[in-house]
Amino acid sequence: MEDVRTTLAEIDAASERLTTTAANLTDPDLRGPSRLQGWTRGHVLVHLARNADSYWNLLEWARTGAEHPQYPSDESREAGIAASAVRPVDELRAELRIAVERLALQGATMPEPAWEHRVRARSGWAHPAWYVLKRRWRELQAHHVDLDAGFAHTDWPLAYVRWELTETLEAIRLDGGLPAGRIRATDLEVDVHLGDGPEISGPGRELLAWLTGRGVPSAAWPAAPSWPKPPPSWRTE
Repeated sequence: MEDVRTTLAEIDAASERLTTTAANLTDPDLRGPSRLQGWTRGHVLVHLARNADSYWNLLEWARTGAEHPQYPSDESREAGIAASAVRPVDELRAELRIAVERLALQGATMPEPAWEHRVRARSGWAHPAWYVLKRRWRELQAHHVDLDAGFAHTDWPLAYVRWELTETLEAIRLDGGLPAGRIRATDLEVDVHLGDGPEISGPGRELLAWLTGRGVPSAAWPAAPSWPKPPPSWRTE
């Protein structure tokens, strides 16, 4: 099992940075476009709150053994985000804070054996409950950038970059879709051979921004495949 306490601490730190950003947003800010096509900053902020609630559901599933999916349906998820995106910023900040605190309490009080219980992602693949924390960490880091409110990929903590870059490159190695032979982070211990093709190297944050569509990549780098991908470890479960 992964070190859940370390990941919980990383989530707490990322949540604190996000709530600090949210505290500086105004109602006009929320109506402005985010970095995600078709979504305002309000959409992104609502999603980050509802996503925390959805992961609370998965941890409750692992805790109790009673199936508790992330969302009732994809349609209800999308409708809920759209309806709440236009609410006042004070309301959305309060909702985010409650969701963050609720998920943190769920994680802090989980019985140790429950972290190994299997739950299922919204798209259908199964994974142990401890991986819920990794998914939340990813959501916080990627969508904080998507808010386009002062937090950039250059602000990502290296611990996140190291994990995400390794995970993403392993999935790409299995799936193909990237015409490169070797991807090497010059500031991290990440060096992955994908197959035939040129070597691509650079700082870890720049490589991850390229692979996740959240930066301006070098013109010499090929287009990255879709992201995120299901992790290789549990694709057949």
